[in-house]
Amino acid sequence: MALVKKVRGKTPQWGEHCYFAENATLLGDIVLGKGCSVWFNAVLRGDVHYIRIGNNVNIQDGAIIHCTYQKYPVNIGNNVSIAHGAIVHGCTIHDNVLIGMGAVVMDNAVVESNSVVAAGAVVVKNTVVKSGTVFAGTPAKKIKEVDKRTLEEDIRRIAKNYAMYADWYRQE
Repeated sequence: MALVKKVRGKTPQWGEHCYFAENATLLGDIVLGKGCSVWFNAVLRGDVHYIRIGNNVNIQDGAIIHCTYQKYPVNIGNNVSIAHGAIVHGCTIHDNVLIGMGAVVMDNAVVESNSVVAAGAVVVKNTVVKSGTVFAGTPAKKIKEVDKRTLEEDIRRIAKNYAMYADWYRQE
């Protein structure tokens, strides 16, 4: 069972059909929707502000979700993939988004729907990643529009696959 801990009177809550790896960590004021998965060594710290996560969100191995004390919570929409080793800090991520491996999304940034933050990108404070774009680099900048293939084969496929992978682990 994952480490699920009450902090400052708040205990993480989640909807049905969620999967948490044995060494995932969920602390404090966190609410996850249905069908979410939090993978090995991922950490969600709702200790200094709240974290709200929609349905069918996967937070992959080694990812960190944290907030900024009294300033910036984390809000994540539906069908979002936070890839291995990514850091999501005090920001808002809308629906159908892929945050690539090792990417960083900083305080008060907004990643709008149907977008990709490429692997290794750093989305700096106050940046808005417009809907339907791919941002890459350090600092992250728009490099192209999301085409239909990227939307279907990357953003939606990864979210769907992680729901399937979670089922594999629940069956063991």
